[in-house]
Amino acid sequence: MKKRNLLLKSTMLAALCVAGPMNAARADSPVHLTFDTLFEPLLADPMEPRIAVMPKLDKKQLQLDIGQSADLYQNKERTFAVGIDFGTWSMLNRTNDFKFPVDCIDYQFGLNTSFRHQLKESLLPFDEANVRVRLSHISAHFEDGHYDSAAHQWINPGESPFGIPFTYSREFVNITGALSSPGKRVYLGYQYMYHTIPSRISPSSFQAGAEIGLPANIYLAADCKLLPVWKNSTGKTDTYRGTWNLQAGMRLKSIGLESVRVAANYYSGMSRQGVYFYKPESFTTLGVIVDL
Repeated sequence: MKKRNLLLKSTMLAALCVAGPMNAARADSPVHLTFDTLFEPLLADPMEPRIAVMPKLDKKQLQLDIGQSADLYQNKERTFAVGIDFGTWSMLNRTNDFKFPVDCIDYQFGLNTSFRHQLKESLLPFDEANVRVRLSHISAHFEDGHYDSAAHQWINPGESPFGIPFTYSREFVNITGALSSPGKRVYLGYQYMYHTIPSRISPSSFQAGAEIGLPANIYLAADCKLLPVWKNSTGKTDTYRGTWNLQAGMRLKSIGLESVRVAANYYSGMSRQGVYFYKPESFTTLGVIVDL
């Protein structure tokens, strides 16, 4: 059943990727695939669809992200857009023989719509307001890197409160509002999960963040979320915990790689990986992010 679900998701993602360019080739169609999205991806949000390779500096693990958001339709005024999101967030173990067995992976796909409005004669130090609304599905799975083939069993099966493997699936609506001007942006977000497995998870989570550009193509960004905390004693989420991702990076425009940035992150809070959603963690990464 698991393989069937993965095949179905892969087929849907492939269809979206193929349909976009085909529609873009038709001059009479209002649908044109573009990665120049009306709502720019959040720099420090670790759950933003992106292409990134981020080794952990204090652990023998590697974060590998493969995904992207794309607008399928933008009106002529570039004030309204409809798009798609698709991506994977993988946790790989680093071994001495340059192999990277996959411990776990999250799959996400969905639709989004975004709005842009110019702020004229505003009292705020921003000249643009943006809103993005997402409807998404995400599922998570343990993989071969979390399985001991010699012992024929999962690694640390007693660590998970639900056993291994277990079903992790969530459907949610996410809304993010941002104020921006050249070189800076602030944003607030709210997410509501209308279906979740395991159950008894708080449906609400909250988000805030800021980004600022500095000279020499350097930038600083911070993303903070209030995420529900699972308690084994009650079998549900009763409280929230702040989860931070602080990022400092540089865009490689000086060598002609405008879409590439080198970034360092400090992450502290509840794990972003679905199969570890009950587990707090803290680590530092240094790697490369590609913005299409």
